[in-house]
Amino acid sequence: MKKRITFAVLVMIGLMVLPACNTFIPFGQTSSAPAYVEGGLTFTTGGEQGTYYRFGQALARVISEKTDTALNTVVSGGSQDNINSVQSGSAMVGFAQTDVLSYAYEGTRLFDSKADRISLIAELYKEQVQIITLDPGIRSVDDLKGKSVSIGAPGSGVYFNAIDVLAAYGLDEHDINPTYQSFSDSMNDLKSRKLDAAFVVAGAPTSAVSGLAATENIYMISLDEDHINRLIASSPFYSKGTIGKAVYNTSADINTVAVGAVLVANDEASEEDIYNIISGIYENKEAVSRIHSKGAELDLQTASEITSVPYHPGAAKYYAEKGISVAVK
Repeated sequence: MKKRITFAVLVMIGLMVLPACNTFIPFGQTSSAPAYVEGGLTFTTGGEQGTYYRFGQALARVISEKTDTALNTVVSGGSQDNINSVQSGSAMVGFAQTDVLSYAYEGTRLFDSKADRISLIAELYKEQVQIITLDPGIRSVDDLKGKSVSIGAPGSGVYFNAIDVLAAYGLDEHDINPTYQSFSDSMNDLKSRKLDAAFVVAGAPTSAVSGLAATENIYMISLDEDHINRLIASSPFYSKGTIGKAVYNTSADINTVAVGAVLVANDEASEEDIYNIISGIYENKEAVSRIHSKGAELDLQTASEITSVPYHPGAAKYYAEKGISVAVK
């Protein structure tokens, strides 16, 4: 009897404490977790070697400490997986690229039907298209012809970014020897010389790329001005981007294109929770920045400028308090 009483007391204490904590789901758990779990909302991020996962942990920690809403970060397959999880209700919050989000909302490219249960929270930072190689002879996208190139997992945002960049140079999937791999697998195969080059689309620095750069002399392919302009003209989701030479210790700054990294929510998420998420981020930018460098890119005006998808009412409430008007779901 004594043991039963002790166990019950421990359980009660645990239940009282848990909601106030930032409970991180262990490495390797997938986005099949329920949207609301003991201790907070499920937040789908990305692979463990990508910016989504690392920055997602930083956001979850600050939001959970500074507000009454707790987030549980979950490893996922990235943008498409996150949108599908948020759309289905198995997650309440997730990361996505702006272009993939638009495809989902319109039911095009990656998506057979419209994702009609998702809404925006904010655009947080830019994700650069990074083309990495260990071969100093590969200097341009044109040089990828006939090479073994990783272009991201099938149907991923990286895949379509790679296809768009190749198309701007008059190339397509059949002009290269494509492989479809995660960031970490791509970097491993570059190191073992099984690949000639790899596309990575994430906020720089990206953990997987930094890991390779720590042991190898990496080279990154710059896009020239004419092809950048051509790419931006063909798709409104791209903008000019630069990866400074200090990021990966390259010989010069890298000119490229970028897409936005956004937070999306399930429409059924409460107004209070989404308000807490966005206010927790933007009222505590310094705290976020101390944990992850992407916090330095947080800008409320940029966060509110997406027009392809409406915002969640909880996010709109916060923007209104700051004098910013956004389209509401």
